[in-house]
Order: sequence, then C-alpha cells, then structure tokens
Amino acid sequence: MKKFDIVVVGGGHAGIEAASVVANMGASVALITLDKEALGRMSCNPAIGGSAKGHLVHEVDALGGMMGLLADKTGIQFRTLNKSKGPAVWAHRCQSDRSRYSEQALIDVSNINNLEIIEDSLYDIVVENNKIIGALTSTGLELACSALILCSGTFLNGLMHTGLKSTIGGRFGEKAATGLTEQFTKIGFISGRLKTGTPPRLLKQSINFDILEEQPGDETPEPFSLRTDVSLFPYLPQVSCHLSYTHLGTHEILRKGFAESPLFGGIIQGVGPRYCPSIEDKIVRFKDKVKHQLFLEPEGLDSDLIYLNGFSSSLPTEIQIEAVHSIKGLEEAEIVRPAYAVEYDYFPPYQIDNTLETKLVKGLYFAGQINGTSGYEEAAAQGIMAGINAVLKIQKRKEFVLKRSEAYIGVLIDDLVTKSTEEPYRMFTSRAEHRLLLRQDNADRRLLEYGYNFGLISKEMFNELSKKETLIRKNIDLFQTKKLNTTIANEFLEVFQSTRLDNPETISKLCKRPEVSLEKLLELLGSNQKEPIIEELISNKKVLEQVEIELKYEGYIKRQQDLVDKLERYEDIEIPLSFNYLNLKPLSTEAREKLNKIKPRSIGQASRISGVTPSDISILLVYLKR
Repeated sequence: MKKFDIVVVGGGHAGIEAASVVANMGASVALITLDKEALGRMSCNPAIGGSAKGHLVHEVDALGGMMGLLADKTGIQFRTLNKSKGPAVWAHRCQSDRSRYSEQALIDVSNINNLEIIEDSLYDIVVENNKIIGALTSTGLELACSALILCSGTFLNGLMHTGLKSTIGGRFGEKAATGLTEQFTKIGFISGRLKTGTPPRLLKQSINFDILEEQPGDETPEPFSLRTDVSLFPYLPQVSCHLSYTHLGTHEILRKGFAESPLFGGIIQGVGPRYCPSIEDKIVRFKDKVKHQLFLEPEGLDSDLIYLNGFSSSLPTEIQIEAVHSIKGLEEAEIVRPAYAVEYDYFPPYQIDNTLETKLVKGLYFAGQINGTSGYEEAAAQGIMAGINAVLKIQKRKEFVLKRSEAYIGVLIDDLVTKSTEEPYRMFTSRAEHRLLLRQDNADRRLLEYGYNFGLISKEMFNELSKKETLIRKNIDLFQTKKLNTTIANEFLEVFQSTRLDNPETISKLCKRPEVSLEKLLELLGSNQKEPIIEELISNKKVLEQVEIELKYEGYIKRQQDLVDKLERYEDIEIPLSFNYLNLKPLSTEAREKLNKIKPRSIGQASRISGVTPSDISILLVYLKR
C-alpha cells in the first residue's frame, strides 16, 4: 500500500491546480489520471479567460496557481475584452495552442516535488467513521491518504451524442468513469445529470478566409501571470481568428434535423448550459434572431483544425455538414470531427461546504464540473481552493474561505453552496455585487498576501507588492492636495476639449473627468513640478493604472466599500455547523428545510438562501444571541 497525504483524482484544470498547490505547500500528493499526456487537455474551446473568467485566472495566479502561467506560455492570441467599458469588466482572454497547453502542463506538473502522477482510474474510496482514509484504483492499487480531492470533469458516466447515435465516453476518444457515481450514492450522496457540448472541427485548408472578417489580437498583448517574464512575452507567434455568421437558410437546414435531435427527442436527460446553448437551442429560443455570430479559432500553430465557436450541436452529422456549408466562407469546409453533446453525472453542490469539503465525508473534497460548473477557469478556481483547504485540514490549520467581497472565487463558491445549481454554472461579472472592487487588475492587491502566507508566492514577489502599495498610496495622497494652476491645466484641457478652469484644481479632481488621462496630465507637468514620487509613478504603467482607476472611480469605490462594511457584520456572525434548524419551530418550514440542507456558515450566507426571509433571519439572530 502506498501512502500519501492527499490523493487528487482527475488531471483536468481542477486536478492540476489541486495537486500542484498541495505539493507546493509541502504535502505529498498522488495525482491519478487515465493519461498523463492529457493533463489539462482542453476538451472544448482551446482558450483561457474571457468575461469574468479572466478575473478567475488572475485570482488563481495571485494565490500561486498554474493556469495563468500555462496560458502565457502557450497562448497564440491575446486580447483584452470590454476595453471600451469600465475597468470592472475588462477581461483578458487568450487563444491557446491545444497540444502545447497539455505538453506544458505535463512538464510543469512533473517538475513539482512531492507529486507523483499515477496513470490509473479511481475505483472506490475507503471511508472509516465518515472520514476518508484511502482510495482503490481500477488496477487494484491501494492508496492510503488523509484527504482526497475528486475532480472528475465530464467523465462520471459520460455519454456522447451525435444525432440518435450515442457513445460511452467523457470526451472524444476517451473512456468514461463508470461505477463511481453508484459507489457515492451508496454512501448517501445525491447525484444529478448535466449536459455540455462542443462544436465541429473544420479543416483549415478548406476554409475561404479571404472573405471572412479578421479578428486580430492586441498589438501589445498583456500576460495573465504576475510571474511571466514580460521581456520574453508573448512566447509564441500570434495569429488571428475570424468571424462569420449563420443566416435564416442555415436555421432552416438545422430544423430539418430536429426529428433526430437527442436534445429535443428526450434522449438527453441532462440539463444544458443556459448561457452557452447549442446552435439548435439558439434558433428555438431566439426565434427573432436572423443570424448568430460564429468565431473561427485555430486549435494550434501546427494544427490543421479550426474550432467553430458558437456552433455547438448534437444534431446528425449530415445535417451539420449541410448547415456548415451554408455559411459564408465555409461553403467547401471539411468537417474533420462533428459536434457532439456529452451528458455526465454531478453532485449538486449544496452537499459541499465553503471549503469544498463534502458535508457527508470528512476529508473528501469535490472540485470542478462535479459541482455543476462549466468552464476551465471555474474548475481551476475550485481546484486551488480545495487543494489549499485539504492541506490546511491535515496540518490542523485554520481553513481558507474567501468572502464575496474579496474575490470572484468567493462569489463562485458561495453561489454553489448557498444557491446550488440545477444547470451548468458559469461565472459572469453580474454575479458579483462588488465587482468594482474585484477587478482583474487588482487581483494581486487582493489575494497575493494569502498566496504568500501559504508559501505559494515568493518573498520577492510579496515585497514588490508592498512597494507597489506604498507607491499607489503616496501618489493618491499627493494628487488629492497637489493643485495645477489654470494656465497649465487649461492648456491641457483644451487638447481634450474639456471645460476650462477659473481656479486652480487638484490633480485628483481633474482626473475624475472621463476624457482626462492621468498619464497625459502628468506628462504636461514641468520638471520643477514633478516630484520624485511622480517620476517613479510615470515609469511604472501598472501602478499608474491603479492610481488612475482609484482616482476616477473614488466615489463609486467608496460607496461599494461602505456597503461591504455594512454587510460584513452579518458575515461575521457565525453559525455552528452543528446547529439544529429542524428544532427551531418559529422558522418557516421552507427555511428550516433549506437551512438544514445547506448549513450556512454565517447569518450573511443564510440571508442569501432562496426561501429564507428577513423574519427568519431575525429569529436566527435571537436564538444565536442566546
């Protein structure tokens, strides 16, 4: 029997983060995966980040995770989305080289001390007194452990559908994990069924790119990771994506296949993602739309495959071919691999705690799509949190839970535990009520200290953050008092067609004007007015950006912080996990049932549970005071 501190099952994005963080925190870990060459394999779109998802990648990076570094090393197009909007919704996205991402993941994971990769699959877990003590693999290997993190992705009883044809598998060419769901339901876990899908892959040489709209990356791309060497970035040649559209003719062709649709015919039982529907779902749900946007995205520098983003489907192959050929630029396109849908088992996440430990079995953690989420980034965020908490538990240290006001990761996990989900959960900026405080550009300022305290961030990087904070604060304080005379200010304001001044004004107030750039404003200052601290600021673009955002949005930021402080008193009132709600008769029946099911950690979390009313919260507060 082999002994490890922690066993991680699954080599996807959640498993990579969980295993690496466990090992980097000094615990021994076994990473069980069917194929080590498939570590971090991008089973759907070969891309990282995007709206809200980019925030998660930056947060994982600030905690010491791997996803940002892997994305930077293997990205072939980098873009900042929503740049025309406010900084709260700016989001980095990169198109990745699919094969290089997996190759780099294997290299980086293999070089981590205390981590052993075992090519096998989980057969069963060993539980004693409601506590995990080991795992059994399909080949008969026995592993003793103090904690186990299950990151099964879409492999639990995975079933792939194309038309009326169904194939057992977790993704194309890979076996499903069968029998595990049944083992867990015997213990007492409740399982559910979800669905996701992937579009067809097209042969690059068969596409007429000349008549398509080109979508290049940023001229000066920005990396995800704080640890990426900017002088070497980007590491790989950069390429363009392209745009095309469906039309009413395409939609009519697709409708011909509805009779053989496993989705509409009831063959697929799992609930699909609301915000990333299949193409057949789109034309049914959005009947008023005459076209739908499609992104043609390369799978890699050396790959002949193009990913047709926006055309996820489970319709018969012949219908897919006819519909694709009706689209501009794809008239002669060859489908190398048709689109398919995949159904898989998951465990509704009210069964886990905010640490991602299951409520039923101590030392057992769920992370990723097993909790009902969709997306690589959501999985990675859960993986790193499960890994950190598993180590803290076996080291008998205080658990780590991020608040909704601290990180998108906190919003993600709180939503899962408190609201659970009956459809694949996807992160959006709109889910975060304090999103102006949770920008991707300040992820290091919010979370790097945590990573440092866990030994996942170097002292040098933490010291750099301390210097950055000092520079930000000193310049903000200076600009709130330093005034520009009307001659200098009006010369600047004329250039930007901004209202002239009658009296001297502080840099802070001038910066609040939407049309005013702090960088340009500081450049106009004469050398006699540029204090050393300002010169240092001008030379550091990232710090300059932080100062400008804080000055421009000072009122909004203060308002959100005041709200956080007001709500914090409810978050600080803890509820014992052993609290018996069923005996609390003054509560409504619905409140008793839901509170007992979810077992919230605080009054704040209890107040976010659907069906728990303000009067229920008042009753809880009275009993807790007693």
